[in-house]
Amino acid sequence: MPFPLNIYFLAFAGAGATTLLTVPWWRVWCQRTGLLDEPGQPGDRKTHDRSVPLAGGLAILTGLLLPLGLAWLARRLDWFDAPTKERLIYGLQQRSTQLLALLGGALGMTCLGWLDDRFELRPRTKFAGQFAIGLLIAAAGIRITLFVPSVAFSYLITVLWVLTVTNAFNFTDNMNGLCPGLAAIASLLLGFLSVAHDHYLVASLAFLVGGATLGFLPYNFPRASVFLGDAGSHLLGFLLAVLTILSHFYSPKHPQPLAVFSPLLILAVPLADLLWVVLLRLKQGKPIYVADNNHLSHHLVRRGLTKVQAVLLLWAVAIVVGSAAFLF
Repeated sequence: MPFPLNIYFLAFAGAGATTLLTVPWWRVWCQRTGLLDEPGQPGDRKTHDRSVPLAGGLAILTGLLLPLGLAWLARRLDWFDAPTKERLIYGLQQRSTQLLALLGGALGMTCLGWLDDRFELRPRTKFAGQFAIGLLIAAAGIRITLFVPSVAFSYLITVLWVLTVTNAFNFTDNMNGLCPGLAAIASLLLGFLSVAHDHYLVASLAFLVGGATLGFLPYNFPRASVFLGDAGSHLLGFLLAVLTILSHFYSPKHPQPLAVFSPLLILAVPLADLLWVVLLRLKQGKPIYVADNNHLSHHLVRRGLTKVQAVLLLWAVAIVVGSAAFLF
């Protein structure tokens, strides 16, 4: 298989297989260490009737890191053909600082989410951690400019974007399969868009995230034997925030200024849910960080859909709206 198709396939299949195979191991580890989501009280927003391991984030992180480690080993041992090795070395050298920041941020977001799963962090503590990681990303050169020649503006909008997308995916983790399904759709759309722009390294990362997320989905939808947890929703939201920045939808080769709105289309459902919930809570005089049953998925269920139907409908909307990004 020629480059870069071989890298795309190995990233997607390797990440998917790794997550699929490691979820049972992480599920047992969570049960032994007490990392569980306990059932709620009658009338509570939680509807599960048993303790469920919060293993999703840890399994997805494994699905990302293990294939990356094997790829590094394969390059060192000359397992790739010469053209593949040459292009990989060039891409890694050009993006080495950014890739290290991406991996460090992914580990940081997973740890932050794990601490929240374990100890229920205060909102200000969690926000401070998210802000610090967003600042790390901006400092590494992964920044949004929106054609404004200001470093300060670039830092500000980048950190705000990371915070927004991370919390948007955290908010959508309210029904079985919804958050990981939306993340898989978004990452695969980003992957194919990056292929169209000849950004093979970004495309490989997007397919890696898509594969790892799809490997977790059978354990979470339609019935859940494991939950994603804040570790997983923080990880996926962060990765998609960074991937949308790395994709460079506007470039001299593709001079379409409107293309900078592509991330809004690809992430339309989680962003719309975040906006809906925040505005509703502000209108009701409630803190925006207090969880409730007023998400888009809950409204669809109250209108007569089953939970599975609501999730499938939101997935379909994400695919249709996200695919509009290809028009640019």
